[in-house]
Amino acid sequence: MSAGPAGAPGVEMVSFGCRLNSLESEQMRRAALAAGLERTFIVNSCAVTGEAVREVDRVIGNGAKGAPETWATTRAALDFGLGAEEKVVVDDIMSVRETALHMVDGLDRHTRAFVQVQNGCDHRCTFCIIPFGRGNSRSVAMGEVVAQVRTLVETGHGEVVLTGVDLTSYGAGLPGAPTLGKLVRAILKHVPELKRLRLSSIDTVEADADLLRALAEEERLMPHLHLSLQSGDDLILKRMKRRHSRAEAVRLVGEMRRLRPDLVFGADLIAGFPTESEAQFRNTLDIVDACGLSFLHVFPYSPRPGTPAARMPQVAHEAVKARAQRLREKGDMALHRHLALAVGGQRSVLMESGGLGRTEHFTPVRVPHPAPRGTILPLRIAGHDGARLIAA
Repeated sequence: MSAGPAGAPGVEMVSFGCRLNSLESEQMRRAALAAGLERTFIVNSCAVTGEAVREVDRVIGNGAKGAPETWATTRAALDFGLGAEEKVVVDDIMSVRETALHMVDGLDRHTRAFVQVQNGCDHRCTFCIIPFGRGNSRSVAMGEVVAQVRTLVETGHGEVVLTGVDLTSYGAGLPGAPTLGKLVRAILKHVPELKRLRLSSIDTVEADADLLRALAEEERLMPHLHLSLQSGDDLILKRMKRRHSRAEAVRLVGEMRRLRPDLVFGADLIAGFPTESEAQFRNTLDIVDACGLSFLHVFPYSPRPGTPAARMPQVAHEAVKARAQRLREKGDMALHRHLALAVGGQRSVLMESGGLGRTEHFTPVRVPHPAPRGTILPLRIAGHDGARLIAA
C-alpha cells in the first residue's frame, strides 16, 4: 500500500488472486474511502505461495481489513510517516468465529455479482499458509445468503457467483450442518428469477450428493466447475496432504459428466512441488486428459515460509519453471480443443463490456455487435482465435 500521485482522487485497488479477492477488494476500497483516505493505491494479493507476497508498507489482518477504523489509523500512519505506527496490524485470526455477509452493490460495474458464503479453512495442505491468514472455516447462514441473492437479482444482476476459501466445506459449523448442495438448491428454489448461478471453485473430496443432484437437475446452475486438484500423482498428493487420490478425482469427474454431459472443468495444478520427479510430473500432465480439463491455472511451486513443504527437498528452480511451461502448453492445447468443439454450435452469452461476453461454461466470446452489459443472448459460434470464441 502506498500514497498515489499528487492530485490522484480516491482509492485505487489492484487485486491479485481468486474471485473472493475481487469481492474483498471492493469492501476494502469502500472502508478506506469511509476513513477519508485519498491518493492511495492498495494492493490486495493472494498469499498461497512465496512469490505471491512482496515487500509491503503495512500488513492488515483479515479480521480487520474491511473496517473503516482500521483504515483511519492507516491514514494517520501515511500522514505522519510509516514509522509512526506498527507495520503489522494483525489480530488472532483463529479467534474469529463468524463470517459477515457483505453487500456487494459496489461491484455493479461488473456483470456478475460475487457472494462470499464461506471463509477460512480447517485443512492443512503442506504448501499453503491460508489457514493462518484467514482462520478456521466458517459459513454464512443459508437464509442470509438467499436474501442477499434475492437483493442482487432485484438490482439487476443476472448471474451470481458463490465464493469462499474452501467453498465445498460450506455449512459445517452451522445448525444442522447444511451442505453446499443444499445451499445451491435453496437459492434456486427461493429465487426463481435468478438466471444463472455459478460456483467459484470446489474441492473434489467434498462434493456432496445434493450438489451432484443440482448439477443433474438445475439448468440455472452453470455447467462449469473449477477443481482444486493440485497434482495428478498419488505420492505427491499425499506429501501435499491433499485428501483425494488421482483415481477419486477422475472417478468424480466422470460421474459429474454422466449427470451433466455438457459440464466443463478447469483446475488448479502445481508444477515442481518438492520431491517431484519427472515421472510424477508426467502424471500431472496426464491428468489433464484423464479428467478432460479445459482451463488450467498453473502455479510454479515457490516455498512459502512457515509451511511444511518449504522444509522438504526442493526441485531446482529451472526445472520448476520448465515444468510449469510444459503444463501451460498442455493447458493451451486443452483450451484449443474446447474452443474448437464449440464452433458451429449455439451458446447463451452473458454480455460484459467491450464486445465481450461469457458462455454458460465461462468461455470468453468476442461479439461483433456489442449489446448492453448484463444482456444474455443466444449466439451462434462462428470460430475462435485460440483464446476466445467468436460469435457470428
